[in-house]
Amino acid sequence: MSVIAVDGHAFRRVESGAVHDAAQNEVFGEVAAQSRPRPEPAAPLLKVQGLRVQLAGGADVVSDVSFEVAAGRIIGLVGESGSGKTTVASALLGHVRHGARIVEGRIEVAGTDLLSLDEDALRTVRGRVVAHVAQDPATTLNPLLRIGTHMHEVLEVHAPALDRAAREARILDVFADVGLPAEAAFLKRFPHQLSGGQQQRVLLAQAFVLKPRLIVLDEPTTALDVSTQARVLATIRRLCSQHGVAAVYVSHDLAVVRELVDDVIVLYAGRIAEAAPLATLFDAPAHPYSQGLLAAIPDVAERRALQPIPGQAPAPGTRPAGCAFAPRCPLADARCGSEQPALSHLHGGQQAACLKLEAGPAFRIEAAASARRPAAEADGPPLLEVAQIDAWYGSRQVLHNVALRLGAGECVAVVGESGSGKTTLARALAGLGEHAAGSVLYRGQSLSLHARERTADVRHQIQYIFQNPYRALNPRHRVGETLTAAVRHFFGVDRAEARRRAEAVMARVSLQPGLLDAYPRELSGGERQRVAIARALVCEPQLLICDEITSALDVSVQATILALLRELQAGGLSILFVTHDLGVVRALADRVVVLREGRVVEHGAVDDVLDHPFNRYTKQLVEHSPSLIDAAHRPPREDRVIRYSI
Repeated sequence: MSVIAVDGHAFRRVESGAVHDAAQNEVFGEVAAQSRPRPEPAAPLLKVQGLRVQLAGGADVVSDVSFEVAAGRIIGLVGESGSGKTTVASALLGHVRHGARIVEGRIEVAGTDLLSLDEDALRTVRGRVVAHVAQDPATTLNPLLRIGTHMHEVLEVHAPALDRAAREARILDVFADVGLPAEAAFLKRFPHQLSGGQQQRVLLAQAFVLKPRLIVLDEPTTALDVSTQARVLATIRRLCSQHGVAAVYVSHDLAVVRELVDDVIVLYAGRIAEAAPLATLFDAPAHPYSQGLLAAIPDVAERRALQPIPGQAPAPGTRPAGCAFAPRCPLADARCGSEQPALSHLHGGQQAACLKLEAGPAFRIEAAASARRPAAEADGPPLLEVAQIDAWYGSRQVLHNVALRLGAGECVAVVGESGSGKTTLARALAGLGEHAAGSVLYRGQSLSLHARERTADVRHQIQYIFQNPYRALNPRHRVGETLTAAVRHFFGVDRAEARRRAEAVMARVSLQPGLLDAYPRELSGGERQRVAIARALVCEPQLLICDEITSALDVSVQATILALLRELQAGGLSILFVTHDLGVVRALADRVVVLREGRVVEHGAVDDVLDHPFNRYTKQLVEHSPSLIDAAHRPPREDRVIRYSI
């Protein structure tokens, strides 16, 4: 058995939001909730036994999955894309994707086996007994319907005995519970008039308004900034505790899971690799895969030597006969390649499916020696110099006199809450903003804020990567067509050479060359994002503008992409990196610019800003960022230089 440690300090759990404004404490009631110890598990409300889901061809998607959750408790399902997380979560609703079916197992909620119900009975159970919160409110909330209409429709279907007045009273009660305005005027708003955090809270309200026994949450905070994420997580904790609701939280982000759940199940290739109470998993992960996931996570507390897990998870139908993780595991031997390990009971409720439990850690987490130079030592004139950038949405000004400098081979991160102006600034510098003004110098020459007015040479040197890869990839074109078209447009090479360059850049972003013949719809979200990155890199840019490009990636793939960006940086590539993840900022950036309501409130070297934030707003961003290291056990920081702060 081994303990993963950072600078000799074992991972310890700390509740998020330990420091909040008094107003936030009053709204969310977090202080009292977080100061109370969590109760010991009661009788299980959810029982999953021997769940097995197969594709039509007979390949297992998930197999032999069993776990229990008591009322008021939250369990996390974690793992990379393709691990089976979403398949298990969907099965808890009595549903599987097209082309798959549940062939074995039992899913019991409050004594009822969901898999024994017919479709009519299942429709009654969904929402009333088992509720679901989706990852993206934009795909769940109808943009043509007011928020109140969304809520009333749920109650009309599942609680028809309630009259309109009773429905509205319950809606306002649950809005108060989730921290939304409990006002009739708020119900008249449309989804686009709400922030991302408010939209996600509406989904929570839809789930809790029927007072379900079990709630399934599918990555509901992935696209949220750190402050909004902390509030949403606190709301989930409080509601589950107050209402005695069991919850299953699906995520690829172990740092977020650490802030929320009581127990963790680590899935790999459709099987349970490890199951343990939260503290046990983070203090002493037993399975090499769990260790690998932790070693790949960037942390706001310190810069780390991130270790991507080599290779890729096998797809259903291609999984090896022995341990599915063996091809990627540094401890594997011949026995691992031929023998399927069973879950072994260790101690304190921990289980792991590994034949090498006594071999020591397969992956170690180590703090990285800072290889970053202070901003003041940057050599030569800046590649990009920005001054007095203003931008408007209609009559509303959203950027105010923004300035920054970016040197050759330097990475500057732009951070802030949703609505702070990060993406607006990035789009303006990429020439994609419609209503922006200001001075931009690129290599000392004036640069238009409209891409159409830039030369072809400048356009291929400055590349923009969208947060949503669908905005960069034509759904009617295969991946290979997208990449080779860019190569041929900018460099005028023949088809064979364009194909060779496309294959080379696919390898750099850890994608198989065979995916060149796939359409975007045939790829996972992480694969699509890596193709979008490849689309930019194949143009051989000098400046890469990245808009939240790692937010949807698995931690191991994210570590691979961050390593790639650092390698490109060392070769002279400059990067403007927009993100809400301060752990990624710590791992990648040289300097950071903090935006609030369209204004720069603080900027400086990354370690200076994150270790000693001056501005109160910056301090809140750092405090709300999930970390694997307890603040009381973080290494001391020496005094740093004084920075500009408003």
